[in-house]
Amino acid sequence: MNILRQFGYGFSRWIDSVASTIVSILGRFAAPRLVRLFEQANGSFTVQAPAGKPSSFGSLTISNGVASCSDAATATLKGSQVELAMRPRQFFFRTLELPRRASEFLDGIVRAQIDRITPWTANEAVVGWSRPVDVASDKISVTVAAAPRAQIVSLTRAIGELGAKAVFVSTSSPDADKTTIRVFEQSATAALEVRKVRRLLLGGLAASCLLAGLAIGMDLVIGNELQSRQDDVARRIAERRGIIRAGGDAVTNSALAKLARRKNQAPADVIVLEALSNVLPDKTYVTELRIEGDKVQVVGITNDAPSLIRLIEESPHFSRATFFAPTTRAPSDPGDRYHIEARIKPAFAPPS
Repeated sequence: MNILRQFGYGFSRWIDSVASTIVSILGRFAAPRLVRLFEQANGSFTVQAPAGKPSSFGSLTISNGVASCSDAATATLKGSQVELAMRPRQFFFRTLELPRRASEFLDGIVRAQIDRITPWTANEAVVGWSRPVDVASDKISVTVAAAPRAQIVSLTRAIGELGAKAVFVSTSSPDADKTTIRVFEQSATAALEVRKVRRLLLGGLAASCLLAGLAIGMDLVIGNELQSRQDDVARRIAERRGIIRAGGDAVTNSALAKLARRKNQAPADVIVLEALSNVLPDKTYVTELRIEGDKVQVVGITNDAPSLIRLIEESPHFSRATFFAPTTRAPSDPGDRYHIEARIKPAFAPPS
C-alpha cells in the first residue's frame, strides 16, 4: 500500500508540474493588455488605461481587502495584467555593496540576508532589488526594497477578485534615478488554469489508456486470426514443395552427380598455373600457356630445357611430360626456347 500511495503522490506531482508548464508556455504566447495603477497620497490608485482605451476611469480604492472602482475600470482590469505602482514610503530600502561576481548569484544572496537587512523574516516579507550598478573596482551596488507580505498580498488579492489575470507590485527607489523595483508577482488565475489543464491531461491520459487497451485487444483477436491463416498457408506451401521435390529428385540427383564428376575430373586452371609456378626454376620463363581438356602446353625460355621434363614429371599434378616441338635458340633469346606438353591429373579424387 505504501508503494501505491507513493506512486499516486508522485504521479499527482508530475501532472501538476506538466500542467503548470503548459500554462506558463501558453501565457507567453497570449500577451494580455497591461493596466497600471499608481498609488496616490490618500491611499487610492489612479488607473492608467492601455493604449487605445479611454484614459478617464476615475480612481480605485481598496478598503478592508475589497477593491471598488467604476464599471469601466472593472471591465478594463478584467483579464489584464495589472502593475500596482506603490509609493516608496510603503517600503523599507537597503543598499548593498557586493563583489562583481556576486551578480550571478544575486537572488540567493539577497534572500539569504532578508532577516538581517530588513525587519522581517523571509516568510514575512516580499523583496525586490534593482539592477546592479558598478560603484568601484570589482564592486557593485544593489538597492533592496522590502515590505510586509500580508499587506501586499491583501492588495493583490483584492485586485485579483476584480478579474485581473496577473498582478505585479513595484515601487521606485528613493535615490535620484528613481529606478523601478518589482517586489511581488501574483497570477490570480494561474491556479484555476492549472486545475483546468490538469483535468484535461487526466482526461486525455484516460482516453489514451482506453484506446491502448482496445488496440491491444484487437491486436490479440486479429493477430491470432492472421497467425492461423499464415500457418495454414505455410503448411500448404510445404506440401507443394514436398510434391515438387519428390518428382524432381531423380533429375536433380543425376545433374548433381554429373557436376560432381566434372569437378573431380576436369583440371582447374588456377591449380595448374600455381603448380607450374612452383615447379619451374627461377631462370625459366613462360611466354605461352594453353590448357585443352586434360592437356597443358607450355612455351618459354630456359637455360636447361631437358631438366624441365624431369621437374614436371615429379609434380603430383602432371604426368607424361614431353617435348611437342624442337628446342631452338635465337640470337636475341637469353636461352633455349622450349615447347613442353604434359597431362594434367584431376584436382580432386573421385568419390568412392
